[in-house]
Amino acid sequence: MRTTLTLDDDLAARLRQQAATLGVSFKEMVNRTLRAGLSLEMAPRDAPAPKTVPHSFGFRPGVDLDKLNQLADELEAEAAGRRGRGRRG
Repeated sequence: MRTTLTLDDDLAARLRQQAATLGVSFKEMVNRTLRAGLSLEMAPRDAPAPKTVPHSFGFRPGVDLDKLNQLADELEAEAAGRRGRGRRG
């Protein structure tokens, strides 16, 4: 099948280099690489998938867990303000 494929410059360079090393055409190198990548993705895992273990972090009622990044930013800004005041005094 003939198709147009747009490759990033770095990938095209690596494919051309590997094709030259192996003495095959660019087309053959692209096909080999795609086959290898697809077979890896389809291969069954040797090990079972990792399991997620839930953990209660003991946050107090009323703490909005969706705003923890905002809280961290506010605490960092507060600490920076204290450091700045300490240098002047």
